[in-house]
Amino acid sequence: MKGCRIVEKFVIHGGKQLHGEVNISGAKNAALAIIPAAVLCEDTCRIENIPNISDVKTMISILEYIGARTRFIKRDVLEIDTKNIKAMVTVPDDMTQKLRASYYLLGAMLGRFGCASVAMPGGCFFGVRPIDQHVRGFELLGADITTKGAVISASAAHLIGASVYMDNVSVGATMNVMLAAVKASGLTVIENAAKEPHVVDLANFLNSMGADVRGAGTDVIKIRGVRSLHGCTYSIIPDQIEAGTYMVAAGAAGGSITIKNVIPKHLESISVKLIESGIEVMEYDDSITIISDGKRPNKCIVKTMPHPGFPTDMQPQMAVLLSVANGTSYISESVWDNRFMYVEQLRRMGAKIQVDGKTATIEGMEYLVGAPVKADDLRAGAAMVIAGLIAKGETVVDNVHYIERGYENIIEKLIAVGADIERVTVLTDEDRIVAGAV
Repeated sequence: MKGCRIVEKFVIHGGKQLHGEVNISGAKNAALAIIPAAVLCEDTCRIENIPNISDVKTMISILEYIGARTRFIKRDVLEIDTKNIKAMVTVPDDMTQKLRASYYLLGAMLGRFGCASVAMPGGCFFGVRPIDQHVRGFELLGADITTKGAVISASAAHLIGASVYMDNVSVGATMNVMLAAVKASGLTVIENAAKEPHVVDLANFLNSMGADVRGAGTDVIKIRGVRSLHGCTYSIIPDQIEAGTYMVAAGAAGGSITIKNVIPKHLESISVKLIESGIEVMEYDDSITIISDGKRPNKCIVKTMPHPGFPTDMQPQMAVLLSVANGTSYISESVWDNRFMYVEQLRRMGAKIQVDGKTATIEGMEYLVGAPVKADDLRAGAAMVIAGLIAKGETVVDNVHYIERGYENIIEKLIAVGADIERVTVLTDEDRIVAGAV
């Protein structure tokens, strides 16, 4: 049919409590730095616990474009052979616009070849994403940076260790400078470094390849350059934000679910807010159980902060839970400028949320009502799914490609714990379903 556009949507019938187990996949934010980090060695790396998400598929495609050979040994085990990577290949914008983490190719290629050329990155948009701290870090190491149109290029005859102070805590800049510095001559010291779990995971991967990175997880990271790196086998940490999303979903919907393959310490800031909201959290060695009677949670105040504070990537999900809390809650966003775009979607479901700058005031309602909504970005999409799980009636979530950028098998995992959710294919011009659940 002419003019037809086929899209996929999630259809959710709310009101079901969640019971059972959820297995957490490998960390998206770690995988998207570790995969390009393999470029630094002229060898083969085997990376385990790879999440099956669209962002990872895009990153693998980028590596193949520049000459790497990749293959999956198992469903979640990726082998990367970087021997034949070409130095002077510009990664085009039709690839990088799909993925903000494409900028890690700059640090990795610069570290290996002394040159790199990558189109400016894309990904979700909820505020300005400057890469000025990345650029400044590269320049301090001795690189020359030029931009032409959408392409940024870096080159250095010889990278030399330096002191790099981050004006603002930046995960991306911290990791990118690490990538560039591991083969630089001498000592690089990154001060005011990001401390997120995936920063530590990248450091551990680099060290597994023969790098000398110390202090990851603190605000001072020291990198002593080495001449060469070698291949290795490495397993990525569990995804902190995926785990947190299911924790909040269980707390909001009610029931009891055990979330397996997690590092509970990474989830402490989320656990604290759920406990404050009246939800029971039980921690074990590598799992966490959420128990909720389904009653309205308590109000609370949330402020997003760099790790170990409450993660900005959990802010939209927590807003859904607080939208049905007893009393008035407040969320302050200290990381991004415009992360409240999802609020308009929640209002369509009856939520009472007012936004003033970087603060949202949430007046808890007795319940939400199902409605057609859309995912404005990855984590906003996860929030819409949680809202659908707790709402009365039917919720249809559009733009689900955002959600699948960061959540592996989200439909299957939710169905396994009792959610009434399905993926449907829809003709947009007639707004009718032409195929059932996929």
